[in-house]
Amino acid sequence: MNIVKGDLDDPRVIALFTLNFETNHALTPAESVHTPDIDSMRSPDMDFWTVWDGESLLAMAALKQLGDGHGEIKAVHTAEASRRTGAASLLMRHLIDSARAQGMERLSLETGSFEYFAPARGLYEKFGFSYCPPFGDYTDDPNSVYMTLDLRMANAG
Repeated sequence: MNIVKGDLDDPRVIALFTLNFETNHALTPAESVHTPDIDSMRSPDMDFWTVWDGESLLAMAALKQLGDGHGEIKAVHTAEASRRTGAASLLMRHLIDSARAQGMERLSLETGSFEYFAPARGLYEKFGFSYCPPFGDYTDDPNSVYMTLDLRMANAG
């Protein structure tokens, strides 16, 4: 498995991104969906990576700089056929290492509170993320769960 900068013009990346976007919109009430669209991944404050096994796209995720040593993990998604292969864990280690390399001291994320998102929450817990109140522009929402990791104290899973 190899991690590379995500090519947002690659049809395979677009297809996986679109699947994640559409799935989250189908499962979550509109006012609670925080999945970014593909154009927001092109922002200068966003780094986007993909995991590949040869020509097979396994997973994707982004790291957004929030400022003041704080980053946010965005758009994490593993292709269904690639789940439980270690691709997501490899990507999480990469996100944490990249955040540290950029001088971030804290990483946070938002994910869904529904059962569908339980495996994602388990992955984040495995890497030391703990539940926290809303951060940044997020507000209390029963459909969302917020998690954070202090990078000064955490190991990378």
